[in-house]
Parts: sequence; C-alpha cells; structure tokens
Amino acid sequence: MGNATLARNVIGIIGNVISFLLFLSPAPTFYSIIQKKSVEEFKPDPYIATVLNCAFWVFYGLPFVHPDSILVVTINSVGLAFELVFLTIYYIYAPTNGRKKVLLFLLIETIFFAVVALITLLAVHDLNRRSIVVGVLSDIFNVMMYISPLTIMAQVINTKSVQYMPFWLSLTNFLNGLSWTTYALIHPFDLFVLISNGIGTISGLVQLILYAWYRSGKEQNDDTKTSSGSGVQLSSSAGGKVCCLI
Repeated sequence: MGNATLARNVIGIIGNVISFLLFLSPAPTFYSIIQKKSVEEFKPDPYIATVLNCAFWVFYGLPFVHPDSILVVTINSVGLAFELVFLTIYYIYAPTNGRKKVLLFLLIETIFFAVVALITLLAVHDLNRRSIVVGVLSDIFNVMMYISPLTIMAQVINTKSVQYMPFWLSLTNFLNGLSWTTYALIHPFDLFVLISNGIGTISGLVQLILYAWYRSGKEQNDDTKTSSGSGVQLSSSAGGKVCCLI
C-alpha cells in the first residue's frame, strides 16, 4: 500500500510538471499580444473553455467531493490562474466585440458552475454520488478538449504535411495523458481521471504516428517554399491552443 501511494504521488507530481508546461505554452502568444497591443486574429475560445474545465477539476479534487486528489487540485488551480491571466491580457487588448464575448462567456460559465456546485453540495449527500456527478461533467469537458486536435489531424492527412502540427506540443500532450492515465490506474483507482486522459493518450499517440508518417511531407513542403519564395502564411494552432489537462 505504501509503495503504491508513493508511486502514485510521484506520477502525479510528474503529471503536474508536464501539465504546468502545457498551461504555460501560450505565454509567448500573449507576450506578442502585449508587444503589439493587439490580439490580431487570435481567438479567446480555447482559454474560455479551459477556465471551466479547470474549475470543474478543482471542484472534483476537493476532499468533500473526491478525497485523495490533492495533485488534481493543485495543477488545475494553477491552470485556472493562468487562463484568467491570459484572458485578462486578451480583454485589455481586444476590440469591443472581443471584450463583450469574454465577459459574456465567463459570466455564463460562472453561473453554470455555481449552479452545479450548489446542487451537488446541497442535494447530493453521498460522497460517491458527488464524485460521479462532478466526474462525469469534468470528463465531458476534458474529452472535448482532448479531441479538439482532430481538425488538425485531418488537415495533416489531407495535406500530407505536419507543418501546422508542432511535434513538441503533440509529444507533451501524449506524455501528459500517459502520466495521468498511469496516476489513475494506481490505487486508489480513479475512473474519471482515467477515461478522459486515456482518450488523451490515444489522441497524442495518433498525432505522433501521423507526425512520423508525414514528416517527409513537411520537409518536401519546406523545400518547395524555399524554392518558390511565396505562399500563404497561416497561424499555427499552437499559438492559440490550450490543452485539456487532467
């Protein structure tokens, strides 16, 4: 039992570190926004979605919902803080419509989260049932974020190029999902952490396989660009993407 607890904590700490790096990955984008004093074509949608995702996982990991999940609480609290900072920067430099969108969706999310939290705490008194209710909702939001790269993967297959699917982001996504899947499998078993992160591990693995398969296509594409000296520049998905984290 003691060895299992130690192993779980070590894996959880590793997962925290990887998740922290993923949460931090959009920082260069927002540094660029501050420098240019404009959000340009970047969208706040992924960051707005991640706020709700992190909030539910923090709630899920609290002792009166799902005990023995302090590492889930710590990393998602950090993630929540990061997303709110990113959205604050976006709000400062966004046009009026962008500001209204951020405020409206954050208000909707706050009301939704508050309603769910109150109903869960006041109407569901059994700890296991609380874990199920909050765990199912957390998994829904997490799975939605984990499958978000499907559009990028489809683009890779269609263009036979990995130009807009950064390798390091795909690798980190895979390692993040794998670490939290391992964490969930060690006693005490956590089904809800397992479900979404198991899907995330598969998603990350598929991205890495696609990258390896179409890597030559990227090199050919780069050679073509170099020789032609022209082309359409697109924003990399890495710049505006936030990954779901446990």
